[in-house]
Amino acid sequence: MKKLLSLMLALLITTGITFAQNTDKNAKPAKPATEMKGKMKKDGTPDMRYKENKDATKKEAVDKGTKMKKDGTPDMRYKENKEVKKEMKKETKK
Repeated sequence: MKKLLSLMLALLITTGITFAQNTDKNAKPAKPATEMKGKMKKDGTPDMRYKENKDATKKEAVDKGTKMKKDGTPDMRYKENKEVKKEMKKETKK
């Protein structure tokens, strides 16, 4: 029984190794899209401590037709802002 179990385990391990994902040595890593010109964090997202990045996000929201609060965040009382939020969730899931 031990031999059979050992054989099955060895077979399972070798099967896993053969179907392992191959990496291309010549493939270049994908570069993240950088639309903002402001300062970025190490992970490539805009650093929101800087005014230039805050202004850029506000301009994007205005371009989409969202109504904003005084602090610059979208006002969720309006239907169009709720729809924009749903669209943004769909985009991030892709």
